Amino acid sequence: MPVQIVLLILLVASVASWALIFHKSSLLRAARARAKQFEEGFWSGGSLNDLYDRISRDTRPREGQEAIFESGFREFKRLRQVEGRSSVELIEGVERAMRVTLHRQIERFEEGLPILATIGSVSPYIGLFGTVWGIMSAFMNLGNAQNATLATVAPPIAEALIATAMGLFAAIPAVVAYNRYSTQVDELYGRYDRFTDEFLGLLQRQIGGQ
Repeated sequence: MPVQIVLLILLVASVASWALIFHKSSLLRAARARAKQFEEGFWSGGSLNDLYDRISRDTRPREGQEAIFESGFREFKRLRQVEGRSSVELIEGVERAMRVTLHRQIERFEEGLPILATIGSVSPYIGLFGTVWGIMSAFMNLGNAQNATLATVAPPIAEALIATAMGLFAAIPAVVAYNRYSTQVDELYGRYDRFTDEFLGLLQRQIGGQ
């Protein structure tokens, strides 16, 4: 019975892992596509005001660089109306707004990754526990049996060994996915961070040209 419980736990962990893997794959693929689309529009040479108005009118939830740009440019327009603000204070305020939005976007991408890491690190040990428990039970039953044959010993030992295999089956995809998606999140962070710096540079030149 304990081995069946271990197998059930590992099955649930595997299903949860694959659900997260498919969700994260879709989420990060869409984020990269939207980042590419936004960058093409941003660097097309159009007016920042026109871009801001177009994004503000869009009913879709803002994501990635769209959200970073919107929060930064909104703060830029707000602070420019405040009298007595120096250009340094203005840029610092815009940067704070953009950094807050940037980190919120990255936190959304990082959700669920600790679960994958936990499944990947714990599942083999859970499977090993099930194997040890099953083999111990098999040998205890063997000692109590008067006529022990391969037919009576093999099934519980095989079931116990399946627990180790199930643990690896749950762990390996989770570890691979965690490493892959962590790298992709880091790449998106770098992409968003570079955009933030480039956009701040544009605003500084715009302020300096006035």
